[in-house]
Formats: sequence, structure tokens, C-alpha cells
Amino acid sequence: MKFRSPVPIAVLVLGIGFTAGCGTAAEPEPVAAPAVTSAATSAEATTEAATPPPDPCAAFVGSLTERQRLAQLLTVGVTGTDDAVNIVATEQVGGIFIGSWTDSQTLANREVPRIAAAAAVPPMVTIDEEGGRVSRVEDLLGSDPSARETARTMSVDETYGMAHERGRGLKDLGVTVDYAPVVDVSSQPDDSVIGDRSYSSDPNEVIAYAGAYSQGLRDAGIMPVLKHFPGHGSGSGDSHTGEVTTPPLDQLRQSDLVPYTALSQTGVGIMVGHLDVPGLTDPGVPASISPAAMALLRDGVGYGASPFTGPIFTDDLSGMAAITDRLGIVAAVEAALVAGADVALWLTTDDVPQVLDNLENAVATGRLPAPQVDASAATVARFKGAC
Repeated sequence: MKFRSPVPIAVLVLGIGFTAGCGTAAEPEPVAAPAVTSAATSAEATTEAATPPPDPCAAFVGSLTERQRLAQLLTVGVTGTDDAVNIVATEQVGGIFIGSWTDSQTLANREVPRIAAAAAVPPMVTIDEEGGRVSRVEDLLGSDPSARETARTMSVDETYGMAHERGRGLKDLGVTVDYAPVVDVSSQPDDSVIGDRSYSSDPNEVIAYAGAYSQGLRDAGIMPVLKHFPGHGSGSGDSHTGEVTTPPLDQLRQSDLVPYTALSQTGVGIMVGHLDVPGLTDPGVPASISPAAMALLRDGVGYGASPFTGPIFTDDLSGMAAITDRLGIVAAVEAALVAGADVALWLTTDDVPQVLDNLENAVATGRLPAPQVDASAATVARFKGAC
């Protein structure tokens, strides 16, 4: 199957015209009598045209309790099937995260249906599966090359085929969402934090390969999540170990943000990194909890993109020093959702009840607007096919 590029191709059509109403002078065409339309009929037609069809996802969200709506905005790492079943049954979280620490039997023994059966709303089953050194299913599905090696040795069509095959394997294991591909634009050494996880230092090459990889996953039934907005490729360090500062926003617009302009409308989620961005984020407020960064992504205006209507995920809020040196998990989740994220991601189930208690208080006191919660819950439900 030949991969179709997600980037629009302009087509110039010249010299095309048409002629209408070709009557002759000898035999003039009859003139139709004007239609008689009552004012009431016109008003009814206008009302029908102006009334949008009901949103099934909004109706779905309306069937949930407030705590369940808030829980749909949480995706948490699990240690294994029992841990996942418990947190889904007790708190109805919107997603679980299969990490390197998760018991491999959850996927190997095809135990995800047990987890889904415990939920009123089946959760997203999410994973980091990029290929190369970031792989959670290598023992089950074999190894894939890193992004950089892929771009060096494979065609775009071959990349689509590889992603489609990996996506089918993930789907068979019960996974529904992959935090891939990386669309960071980088020339840093292979073993740096992004390094060989980046396809290229050329944003157009990143678009071609990441677009193919995303489409391969989608066509296999796996939802891709691009990362790390607004661009980690030239960051000052590793957000796992400390603060990371990117080049200024004006510079990101020329390179790092270009893949998002091209790919944000291709049925993807987008993950926001813990990145300090001069000219965008306030001091001490990384992009993952920054209203300005979330607005940039959602509106698209600040970097020439269309508005983004898919779900915005945070990077891990509990295991990366760029955020944990500043906030505990309860405050970090609130800050991320208030800023405009749709999904707060972290690594354990331990704090879910406390996080939800705090979010209920945040809604009750107006710190987190209820309509915003409803809109995010609908976005998440739409992404995972619940409505």
C-alpha cells in the first residue's frame, strides 16, 4: 500500500470555464415564475440551518458524574493487570499507561479485556513504542529501528508499512494509543535525550517520516500521539533530570513547530513537554502547565497552524524532574488541566483518589471551570471512540 502524504499538494488549474443558459434569440428560454415562500417557512429553514446537530460526545459526557468526568482526564501508569482493574473499577480513570515497570503478562497474556470489563467507559491503553531504544514490546513483537535509523535506511513507504505492522501487533495485544512518533527536529548526538529518537534535523523530512508512521498506526487501529510540543530537539538538557530551556519561540517557529503545522490535522493527539520556552512560557512554568503554550497549540494562530481539536496530553508529571522539582503530583495535575491540557499523565495509581478529590474542589471553587472539564472529557471520549 502506497503511503499518501499528509501534507497538502497544491494543484493549479488553468483555462477552465463553463456557459449556462444557452437560449437563442428566436426561441427565448421560458422564465420560471418566482417561488412563493411564506415568512414562516423561511424562518423554519433558517432555524434548521443554524441549529447544529447534537454532539453525541457531549451527550455521553452528560451521562457521567462530575468525578467520572474528571477521571476521564487522567491516564496513569499501572504495575500490572490487578492494579489496572482496581483503579479502573474504583475511579474510572480515562486511561492506563503500560510502562517498562508494568508486568509483561498484562500484554503477553492478552489481559486487557479484563481491565476493560471493569470500566463503565473502557480506558485508553497507552504505551511508549517508538522503536529503537524506546520500546516496551520488543520481547513480544521484535525490534524496530530508531527514528533516525529509519530515515537513514528506509523509504517513506517502507516506514508506513513498518508502522502499520507494529500497530497491528499493538492492537492484538490490547493497546489503543501509542505515544509516538517523535516529531522533534534534532541534530543532537544519537545518545542524547532526543538524539536518534528524531527522524532528522530537517523539518520537512520529519514531516514525511512522522506522517507516514502516524498514518500506519492509525490504519492499524492505533491512535498516535505526536511529541514533544513545542519542540525538544534543541533543548538544553533532559527533562527527566532537570529544567530544559528551548530556543526562543521565534526560532521554534522556523523549525521545531513546522511538523505540528503540517501534522496536527491528521487525527492525532499531541503531547506537551516540560519545556521552558523564552518568549512563550513564564519563568518557572514549563509548557506542560503553561496556559500560553496550551493556547498556542489549541489556537494554532501563533505558528501558522489550524486550530487543534484533538486531545492534548502532558508528558509524565510524576517522574521527570523538570516538573517534580517544582510541583507535587496533586498540584501538577491541577495546573496542567487548568492550563488547557485534556489528559494528565503520570506513573502510578497511588495518588488518583487524592488528585480527584482536589480536582472536585477545583471545580467547586471555580479554579477549574466545569465547562472546560466537559469539553476535555468529550475530546478524550471522541479520541478513544467512546461516542
